[in-house]
Amino acid sequence: MRADARRNYERLLSEARAAFTAHGTDASLEDIAKRAGVGIGTLYRHFPNRYALMCAVFQGEVDGLLARSRELLEDEQPCGALVVWLRAIIAHASTYRGLARALMSASHDANSALSRCSVPMREAGSALLVRAQQAGVVRPEVEIGDLMQLTNAIALAVEESPDDPALADRLLTLTLTGLKPTGETPR
Repeated sequence: MRADARRNYERLLSEARAAFTAHGTDASLEDIAKRAGVGIGTLYRHFPNRYALMCAVFQGEVDGLLARSRELLEDEQPCGALVVWLRAIIAHASTYRGLARALMSASHDANSALSRCSVPMREAGSALLVRAQQAGVVRPEVEIGDLMQLTNAIALAVEESPDDPALADRLLTLTLTGLKPTGETPR
């Protein structure tokens, strides 16, 4: 990438991150381009659609979640490791208004840029889930796709109820209770 194109790319990412934080993931792409000092055509040359821009903006956070999942594979309590990771996913998805909804809709479109960005997340979660299933602490029929949808649904619920800071933990605990083979409360 030429130096000027690289600068435009970085400015677009910076402005998109700020706009997504302030206004949610539905922030105006035209405003993002304008604040970055480029035209909308330049934005679309770098990011063919909103999901591609979102994926690029959130890549650093996704990388952090992936690194955390690798660390958690060494945890002595497989179910506890899975729970920690699911909490981290919910925290990430509820950071930006609209992200959880976008992740839920993108999960049904394998060609979506945001969906392609989430494939490594599914693989990381799957490794943690399989480990917990092999330890006998999570039911064998549980699938990672369902867990990812549940975490996004919890993040969406949290987004819609900002005055209830304990909601995410309550909903995740309820979900996890259903994951346990005996229905016992998770640790």
